[in-house]
Amino acid sequence: MKENLAFEDYYREIWGSRWPSLRESLLSPAASIPYGEGLAKPYLMDRGSVLAAASLRLPAAGIILDACAAPGGKSLVLASRMAADAALLANELSAERRRRLVNVLDEYLGAEKRRQVTVCGFDAGKQGGRKSEWNRFDAILLDAPCSSERHVIQSPKALAEWTIARPRSLARRQWALLSAAFLLLKPGGSLVYATCALTPEENDGPVARLLNKYAGEIALDAPDFREGEKTAYGSLILPDTADGMGPMYVARFRKNIKQDTIHA
Repeated sequence: MKENLAFEDYYREIWGSRWPSLRESLLSPAASIPYGEGLAKPYLMDRGSVLAAASLRLPAAGIILDACAAPGGKSLVLASRMAADAALLANELSAERRRRLVNVLDEYLGAEKRRQVTVCGFDAGKQGGRKSEWNRFDAILLDAPCSSERHVIQSPKALAEWTIARPRSLARRQWALLSAAFLLLKPGGSLVYATCALTPEENDGPVARLLNKYAGEIALDAPDFREGEKTAYGSLILPDTADGMGPMYVARFRKNIKQDTIHA
């Protein structure tokens, strides 16, 4: 496979002497498992993705949002674990990807669980601009669009098209999505931000902005992954040290309940 020297230089700058082994692990097949807990039949997915979705603290009742749900694996994990009095809103902006999401939910969820899941197609990054939507959801999973280096490095076309502008552009989109998710989340609710990216710009970067902008209103609620490597704000599961899992970055938050709300 022909190298993209800009790609190689960019990731070597981030990972240093570790980059060759990390790169080699990205070229190997992902460590997928047949996830079947509570499903009509098992769904094959990266174990890192299962850990990310399962880290969301689910409510006993209320509405859960999977903000960027396609192709549907993480929605299956959420649906399989949510309480009977909870509902899941599986959202996907792309119509084509949304069709795939519906097919996955229909095929892998039993009838009772499927009735608890609604599919929709709004722009989650713009939803924060609608005050009527603020504080609507009891828990939110944001598996944000990202650089997805494992895909890039295995696709000659994607690798040839990669430029240094890609992670910067994605980080802007991720910030729009994450800041909107904070506004959509109810006080006391759980928020998980996840990517399959290797760049701090896309991982800890948006998280740092959120904590800075909403200091005092949101707190880190770090998941404890045995397989993950600690970052400043989350955990990063990497395939070269986690038996092929990942990459998967996960940061978890709890939205604080305001004191005036407690005493109202």
